[in-house]
Amino acid sequence: MTITYAFEADLAVDDFLVILHSSTLAERRPIDDPARLQKMLDGADLILTARNEDGKIVGVARAVTDFSYCCYLSDLAVDQDLQGQGIGRELMKRVRAHVGQEVTFVLMSAPAAMSYYPQVGLDKFENCFGLKRPWPKD
Repeated sequence: MTITYAFEADLAVDDFLVILHSSTLAERRPIDDPARLQKMLDGADLILTARNEDGKIVGVARAVTDFSYCCYLSDLAVDQDLQGQGIGRELMKRVRAHVGQEVTFVLMSAPAAMSYYPQVGLDKFENCFGLKRPWPKD
């Protein structure tokens, strides 16, 4: 199978929904809110897709970055039927190459993928903090 990788700043919400559903990300994304999904795409600094020979989306990496200091990979999704074939690894490799080696690359893992990321060369950080949605009331 030939996979074509391309930066797609104008990825359609419909294509985004296809890959969210065919991967495991749909359960953790606002798939019933197309306007919010569109805002997610509009707010991304990088959207890299993987498509098969028929043009069907089989992977996506969506990132927010300043291209100088940090890059947050907010979505990494690969069609479940194609996982384990190096598509996710290639998406990350290409995003990292695009932003440069001086940029810290971070992501939040899905629970089922915790063992995957060390296998592809990412370090586990112990010094990160955050607030889950929705934010607690003060």
